[in-house]
Amino acid sequence: MLLATALSLALTQAPLPLTTVSEQSGWTRTGRYSEVESLCRAFPKAFPGKVRCDTFGTTPEGRPMLALIASADGTLTPAANTKKKRPVVFFQGGIHAGEIDGKDAGFALLRDLLAGKTLPGVLKDVTAVFVPVFNVDGHERFAPNNRPNQVGPEEMGWRTTGQNFNLNRDYVKADAPEMVALLRYLNTWDALIYADLHVTDGAKFEPDVAIAIEPLQSGPAPLRTVGVKLMKELLQELETQGHQPLDFYPSFREDDDPMSGFAYGVPSPRFSHAYAARHRRFGVLVETHSWKPYAQRVKATRNVVASLLRMAARDGAGMLAAVKAADAEAQAGQVRDVVLAWKNTAHSRPIAFRGYAYERGTSEVSGQTWIRYDDSKPQVWTVPYFDTVEPALTVTLPSGGYLVPPAHAAWVSQKLTTHGLSFQRLSRPTPASDVEVFRATESKWSPSSNEGHQTLSVKGAWEKQSQALPAGTLYVPVAQPGVELVAHLFEPSGPDSLLSWGFFNAHFEQKEYIEDYVLEPFARELLAKDAAVKAAWDAKLKDPAFAQDARARLRFFYERHPARDTQLRVYPVLRTAAAPAGLGTGR
Repeated sequence: MLLATALSLALTQAPLPLTTVSEQSGWTRTGRYSEVESLCRAFPKAFPGKVRCDTFGTTPEGRPMLALIASADGTLTPAANTKKKRPVVFFQGGIHAGEIDGKDAGFALLRDLLAGKTLPGVLKDVTAVFVPVFNVDGHERFAPNNRPNQVGPEEMGWRTTGQNFNLNRDYVKADAPEMVALLRYLNTWDALIYADLHVTDGAKFEPDVAIAIEPLQSGPAPLRTVGVKLMKELLQELETQGHQPLDFYPSFREDDDPMSGFAYGVPSPRFSHAYAARHRRFGVLVETHSWKPYAQRVKATRNVVASLLRMAARDGAGMLAAVKAADAEAQAGQVRDVVLAWKNTAHSRPIAFRGYAYERGTSEVSGQTWIRYDDSKPQVWTVPYFDTVEPALTVTLPSGGYLVPPAHAAWVSQKLTTHGLSFQRLSRPTPASDVEVFRATESKWSPSSNEGHQTLSVKGAWEKQSQALPAGTLYVPVAQPGVELVAHLFEPSGPDSLLSWGFFNAHFEQKEYIEDYVLEPFARELLAKDAAVKAAWDAKLKDPAFAQDARARLRFFYERHPARDTQLRVYPVLRTAAAPAGLGTGR
């Protein structure tokens, strides 16, 4: 009896089997993905009713994409969470799988939260959704030299996926299967805060963690107010914990010159935290400093996420009210202008930045300037910080929305569904109505591919026309909570538009042509009978480059021939001032 009692007591006091490889190694190693799978099964057994292990996708190499959901009162599904109006903090590690601090920090933090050792009771008022590794296949490209400018762990994963996608460039275009799965999962949870956990590249300096929160200077004013408050309190709390946090990404304005200083910027929504902000939620980018020891980096990451959970639990009702008001404004169609790109103003202020002594000189290897740091000699740099931005590209939205032709409806509807955006299909053809058409006057492809796409930049303008609309056309209204993302997807000049990413390149490639022997007599006839064309021709010939370019000279007449392709360089997506008749199914 005494033996049984002693054994029972020993079992109740035994540590839960949730200690990571990283902890066991003294923060010198990190585990393989099999550890993630094991822990995802072990957590619900250790904390029954408070944790759920969820599979939300499968990678191209066949591995499960896993998430842990934690809540003290068993609010473990999106439906239950919505019913209780609980704030969700969604945090992920390993989007760049060599930068793996978030995985080990998240497991240790969740274990201690659930055991009541850290922030007792916080999970009663917030639901935590943790994706330990986003880029799972990249994580398993395991090697000791994948991050040569990073101090530990001994081995780690790779930056890109098995298909060589950089997931933190994929949020809008959503090419990677992993991104499609993650975004659909994220939007199902409607996370209030979305935190993406990284490690920097770059220079040597003393600060150990950088935080970027969006929105701060862009987006609805009530959300900016919340973002500024979040940042201020987060920095203060990290400082009391012994960290040296930054509120900007510490990349020099000129790569080889620390004295060029730093700049705050509003990123495009191809990046995680900007994507969340375009959804009118709070995006947080966490970047620990690669030259700090792994234990220090994991601690910093853990402390950031713990603070976000604490603040969301305390202030979640007010934050959700601000988000709800912003969504209602967008749903009512009150958003008329959207900024698609930002730039720094000329304003800067000097900051004292804690770096190290360094030397700059010309390299005999590369011939360029290189920097040698002496991290045994801390040094305070006084450098400029460009801390304000202004719009660089603003578009005025149509009062109705965008029309996607049936030829592109299937794949575009998949993108819209992935992003949680609303659309409808025309169930029957509609007669001619007023629309806007974008015709490019200039188009230029990138000389090399980017993320598997030959990107395209265009100049042109929207023109009013009358067009009939065929059945199957998609109508994407701007009056919806994701209005900013709708604009980023469909406005052709936007840096992350579907057009800019090259999805519509075929419409800017000439497919039909007219033989030279047909154009030659046509040109002579046209010049003889049309004085306006003759005047324009004579003016063009004054340009030496044009005069010496045989193809350009013939193109002048091709563009005036009745058989020319009138749809060349015409963007197939239309704009409309009102919802068309005949709308049927959608989402």
